[in-house]
Amino acid sequence: MLEPDRRSYPGGGGATRPALAWRLPADTIAIASAVLGGGLGPRDWIVNVQVALDYGNDDDPAADVAVIAKGLGLDAGRGVGLLTAVPVLDVKVGVDAGVECAATVGVSTPTWAAAPDGAWSRWTPGTINLVCWVPAPLADPALVNAVVTATEAKTQALCEAGVPGSGTASDAIVVCCPMGGVEPYGGPRSRWGARLARAVHDAVASGAASALGPER
Repeated sequence: MLEPDRRSYPGGGGATRPALAWRLPADTIAIASAVLGGGLGPRDWIVNVQVALDYGNDDDPAADVAVIAKGLGLDAGRGVGLLTAVPVLDVKVGVDAGVECAATVGVSTPTWAAAPDGAWSRWTPGTINLVCWVPAPLADPALVNAVVTATEAKTQALCEAGVPGSGTASDAIVVCCPMGGVEPYGGPRSRWGARLARAVHDAVASGAASALGPER
């Protein structure tokens, strides 16, 4: 389900930049921390857009993603838009019993979630973006729990890879599933939460290994 459509969009100066696009099945609900289409609700598509390394605080992420998505033919319906400076064509996918996670992983600017004030000075798009699919109708509380579970699995993979941080300051996540809301749990020892955790762990571990290179 999470095999993305590899697309490109005008990146300025006559160049193009890559993007990943997914069209979701009908009657899909998602919870997301994305710059466009974040929150909880029905969603029709997801796009993960690669931006320049100098993209940052002076830009308007939501407006920029909306324009790019429209250019990719994704303006109709309700969508989710993500940004990253990581090469999106190096997307890694983890799969466990029907649960899938597509991850674009950048670890050049890691941070600890509980770092003191002043330890991070500027938003940068060196991001870990997770796009997750659970093939069971999770209830709203289970979707919230699934975000926690996926984040824990991401951090576990980073720690095992020797990355000095729990993530980056601009990480984002989307967890989507069929509507219906009958599965009550999404924690790491629930049926679907455990599968999600393993899929996320595999995708992030693979992405971290690729980002760190053979010396690690």
